[in-house]
Amino acid sequence: MKDVHDFLLSQRDYVLDVQSNLVSRPALGPDNGGDGEMDKAEYVLSCLEDIGVDRVISLHAPDERVPGGKRPNVAAIIDGRDTTRTMWIISHLDVVPAGDLRTWESDPFTLRVDGDLIYGRGVEDNHQAVVSSLLSAKALREFDLLPAVNLGLLFVSDEETGNDYGLKYVLKEHGDMFGERDLFLVPDFGRPDSAMLEIAEKSMLWMQVRVNGVQTHASRPDQGRNSLVAAADMITRVNSLEEVFGAEDPLFSPSRSTFNPTKMEANVPNINTIPGADCFYIDCRVLPDYDLREVVAEIEKLGKSVGEKHGVDIKCRPVHYEQAAPATDRQSEVVRLTGKAIKEVYAVDPEIQGVGGGTVAVYIRKLGYPAAVWSTLMNQAHQANECSSVSNAINDARVFLKALTG
Repeated sequence: MKDVHDFLLSQRDYVLDVQSNLVSRPALGPDNGGDGEMDKAEYVLSCLEDIGVDRVISLHAPDERVPGGKRPNVAAIIDGRDTTRTMWIISHLDVVPAGDLRTWESDPFTLRVDGDLIYGRGVEDNHQAVVSSLLSAKALREFDLLPAVNLGLLFVSDEETGNDYGLKYVLKEHGDMFGERDLFLVPDFGRPDSAMLEIAEKSMLWMQVRVNGVQTHASRPDQGRNSLVAAADMITRVNSLEEVFGAEDPLFSPSRSTFNPTKMEANVPNINTIPGADCFYIDCRVLPDYDLREVVAEIEKLGKSVGEKHGVDIKCRPVHYEQAAPATDRQSEVVRLTGKAIKEVYAVDPEIQGVGGGTVAVYIRKLGYPAAVWSTLMNQAHQANECSSVSNAINDARVFLKALTG
């Protein structure tokens, strides 16, 4: 293992090369205005071919909105001594849009290197996981190592916009690939100190709120019903939901349910018109003990109250609805092996925790499989000047290998 360790520490150029290629392939899903993830998937396939894995399986989901009509999902396997079990490392190919380019210090789709740090859209979310996965396989092949169980690398699409064409599709259409004794590790959440191992996630609800009033000239407000004023009133009341659903659970950070207005769609293009239609969204991260149907009903109740006050019609509907899965057992094999490996590589005892951020682990847990979520991240996901660390990618690969070899 010392030779493997030294080999991985020598892979800085490989990390930079792979990250550069990944960043230059935006992989935006059609819901984010892109052409999908196929270009990036084909590059990952070329990396797997160079490594020489035992098997590659294409699990593409049909989607007529993208060129070629397919959203790629790719599984790669290196056989272990026990071929009846697989340790799956799941990463996603898609990224979010760059946003306002004026807030970036460099082109978001061209890798910028500054010592150990690299910048570009996706370098952390989720390219670091992709790179660490490939490094793990590369090291196994470089030293002709036979792991205790199979190493399975799963690269999925559509993680940023609902997973219908990603892991949800794979589990539904190809669920026989996975066994009840398999191990699942999702490197898509973590802290810079490596010391957090996630075993549970909150329920996730995204609500669309449409406010319909009556548009009129700004000089004649008496002839209209201002949808923006009503929307603003409701937005200021959203935080009251934290009192309605006020329970706390110390497993999670933050320990309470959270409700935040986020995206606001454009209304009128000019200043001297009172808008008659507005639309905004609420991001809800809810403790698992609450039924999301109760949350939807409470938001609808709030909308009705605000609508009556302002004489407008408010319609609320879920655009993403994911009831939390049962937490992974703290004593499960994947948690124990990953925790031990983290301690050996990073010299920290990871804290077992639940989070509000959603990962694909929820779909694994819903099928009754134990899943751990861990990585060493700078917490730059979705931000301008997204940042990742070359050494973190290398050391995370060391953790994967140690967990795989026991």
